[in-house]
Amino acid sequence: MFGILLWSILMARNGNKLASGILFAVLLNFKHIYMYLAPAYFVYLLRAFCLTPSGQIEIKNFLALANAVIGVFIASLGPFAVMGQIPQLLSRLFPFTRGLNHAYWAANFWALVTAIDRVLLRYIQLTGSSIPVDAAGVASSSRGLVGDTVFAVLPQVKPIHTFLITIVFQCAILAKLWINPSTKSFLTALTLCGWTSFLFGWHVHEKAVLLILVPLSLLAAERHAYFRTYIIASVAGIFGLFPLIFTPAESIAKVVYSGIWLAAVYGLLSRRVYEYPKSPIYVLLDLCEKAYLAGFAPLLALVTVLALRNERTSSVGDKQASASMEFLPLMATSVYCSIGLVWAYLRLGFIYLFEESTYQGQLSGIQ
Repeated sequence: MFGILLWSILMARNGNKLASGILFAVLLNFKHIYMYLAPAYFVYLLRAFCLTPSGQIEIKNFLALANAVIGVFIASLGPFAVMGQIPQLLSRLFPFTRGLNHAYWAANFWALVTAIDRVLLRYIQLTGSSIPVDAAGVASSSRGLVGDTVFAVLPQVKPIHTFLITIVFQCAILAKLWINPSTKSFLTALTLCGWTSFLFGWHVHEKAVLLILVPLSLLAAERHAYFRTYIIASVAGIFGLFPLIFTPAESIAKVVYSGIWLAAVYGLLSRRVYEYPKSPIYVLLDLCEKAYLAGFAPLLALVTVLALRNERTSSVGDKQASASMEFLPLMATSVYCSIGLVWAYLRLGFIYLFEESTYQGQLSGIQ
């Protein structure tokens, strides 16, 4: 399905915006998670294909795109509508009853919030503070089970909250895309829209990070700022997927394969786009980012030791000791990776929203 996404992006780059829209409609009906990217497609196709540069509607283009997209949805959802299964379909597509976090926290903004709630709870337990604690939240978010996430200390988060936060951040991105609907502006906005939904969405699955990394990879060779953003996001995103490949036989393979990939990508692209930091603040940021990336080595060692410790205590029958640390490796991985993904998101957002005059000029010629 990522092949269809890349095909759609290629059609947009080649000027065939109608085909790009049709391919994305097909993709959306294959997997509804691509709805994360839909706002960028909607704004881009409306502004660049359905309207003239002066803002006049192109009736022919608008009708062609509308009819094609509607046709795709009728072909896909028509049988479900005939059988009266649309309500059941919607209930499966939008799992608002499953809780804010996935069983294994996706490395997003809510992982950080949930971790802060755990830290505050621990502080209250140790100090005997009078801060009120929700008893339902004491074990809710750290047991690794699917269900409602209930915070013990922080205010509760509802689906409407995540929706509104996502919309607010995406509106700023889409406003920039509306002003400059070039192909590269679209690609950056597409990445940021998916990223916003991943960071702030409800019950986000960890594999959804691929919706960020695939389009972001197409920007990595543009200049050093994009490249560094891509490296941070890729390392954090890929490491965040490691717990999904959990058998001993796969552990070495996933680390070796990812290490080879990182060495190849970093070696090839850094020589092409590397820029030395030009001010003290950028030197400091560069050092902090390198320190963060280096931190994945001790994190890998930590989660490996904890996993072996849990396996050992479980095998000797000490279930209480095993249960007390069972979720800690996943929590450590999720929180550390979420720091990198949130920072990389802010990095790319700053580039797109505030540095356009320095980079968009060289890209705007590619329509």
